[in-house]
Amino acid sequence: MTKKRSIMLSLVICLSMLGYLPSQSFGAEEGSSSAVQTDAETAAKLGLLIGDGNGVDASYLGKSATRMQAAIISLRLQGSLKEATDFKGTANFTDANQVNASNQSVLAYLKAHPELGWNGSGAGSFKPADPISAQQFYKVLLEALGYKSGKDFRYADTEAFARSKGLYQITGTATLTNAHIATALVEALAGQTADGTTLFSKLQAAGVLDAAAAQPPGERIGLQTNEKLGTLFTDKSGMTLYFFTKDAADVNACQGECLKNWPIFYDEHLQIPSSLNKNDFTVLTRNDGQKQWMYKGWPLYYFAKDTTAGDVLGEAVGGVWFIAKSDYRVMLATSATAGNYLTDDYGRTLYYFDKDPKNASVCEGNCLVNWPAYDAVDGSVPSTLTAADFGMITRPDGSMQAAFKGYPLYYFLKDTAHGDLLGQGVNKVWYVIDPVQFTGTTAAAAVKTYTIDIKDFSFGTKPLTVEAGSKITFVNHDSMEHNAVAVDGSFATPLLKQDESYTITIGAAGTYDYYCEPHKKFMTGKIIVT
Repeated sequence: MTKKRSIMLSLVICLSMLGYLPSQSFGAEEGSSSAVQTDAETAAKLGLLIGDGNGVDASYLGKSATRMQAAIISLRLQGSLKEATDFKGTANFTDANQVNASNQSVLAYLKAHPELGWNGSGAGSFKPADPISAQQFYKVLLEALGYKSGKDFRYADTEAFARSKGLYQITGTATLTNAHIATALVEALAGQTADGTTLFSKLQAAGVLDAAAAQPPGERIGLQTNEKLGTLFTDKSGMTLYFFTKDAADVNACQGECLKNWPIFYDEHLQIPSSLNKNDFTVLTRNDGQKQWMYKGWPLYYFAKDTTAGDVLGEAVGGVWFIAKSDYRVMLATSATAGNYLTDDYGRTLYYFDKDPKNASVCEGNCLVNWPAYDAVDGSVPSTLTAADFGMITRPDGSMQAAFKGYPLYYFLKDTAHGDLLGQGVNKVWYVIDPVQFTGTTAAAAVKTYTIDIKDFSFGTKPLTVEAGSKITFVNHDSMEHNAVAVDGSFATPLLKQDESYTITIGAAGTYDYYCEPHKKFMTGKIIVT
């Protein structure tokens, strides 16, 4: 996943300084995350993950996991790590000098015990700093459970076999971070061993885990990949969890028969993957006194018709129920007054400005203070929406702003709670967006707009003829960055990444030749203004 700017964090800080926000973070309706435990915290507490000089902190969790780390974890799970670090054998892998003395002993031990499955990577080398994949690490965990590659499962089928043993949280990940390692380790503790016990019991019996240690209690948030819907939230049994769009206006919107069809998700204790932020999980005390876990301010539910782990029969039911995910770029909300409308992933309302032309923003200065730009650059969208409708525009100052169908998206400064709609209709130019009904702004309808699609290293084969004062939007469809610079210096766009756009206005009649700076020898174009 590409980097997503921390919009809510910067916005919350800004609003708090101005006195517009309450002391709690936006989206946290009630309760606290004190009952939430991350897999990294659990793995560190049990001694399964040691970390570096600063322990198992955020910096450590973000680092790529290596073959050396995986080998050490493998030996720790098998109770052989001390024997390996004390090993005095002289034969070693050719690149053992890439690690410290203690790890050189570990490599020599692995070299002397090929039955452990760490045979190096050819030419006598081990490549200790190479990254490790989910397939490779699940092999480590399966062998700790007592299953042997080549005997109980084929290496090519490692992930499928792991899934049959309840291990799937990091499936398909090509390069693991230490956060992935933590989640896979905690997930494996409940895995069934070849002897019919659990890995936790096996490690405790072998003295790898303290006799007083206990498995994480309560429920957990699982991450399961669906081919069409992406990575979704499940409970510890693999049952899918959902959001309800009507909860934006009222977190108690689901009542009576609704709760029979959509049971709440709650347990006193909650275990979550290390890739998630525990502060995003809060507890709602419902009107009837029941407690319910929320994620980013959205209450979590099951669907009664989901009967098997992995079922997603509740997705898009009624256009108001959607699978719970951590990576939504936008969400849908529903209210009795505004109907369906777009929010960010925390349920904060997004607006459009009716004075904006397509692919450009005219909201600057004090306007932008009161209506901050929303700039989430990546992530998924609810399945009833079209991902291609969401893109980015380049603002006059060069910053990026998220857009729907080419129209910029904004927050309203006075919206401070999940589902607030205080910006709706302000000055008769600020409105929520119903993604089905929205067709554009009044300003866009009054101004002629033209688009130059940059694709295959070309601005097109023919000159573009426009009227003076028209809007001309350059949209880059190539993976390579391009821009458009007028030969006479009358306009210049910034370098545009794939799917980014930039809009110019040419007020004077004339012929304007232009080129792409990085590819000026062959990428040229012409605009004729009448």
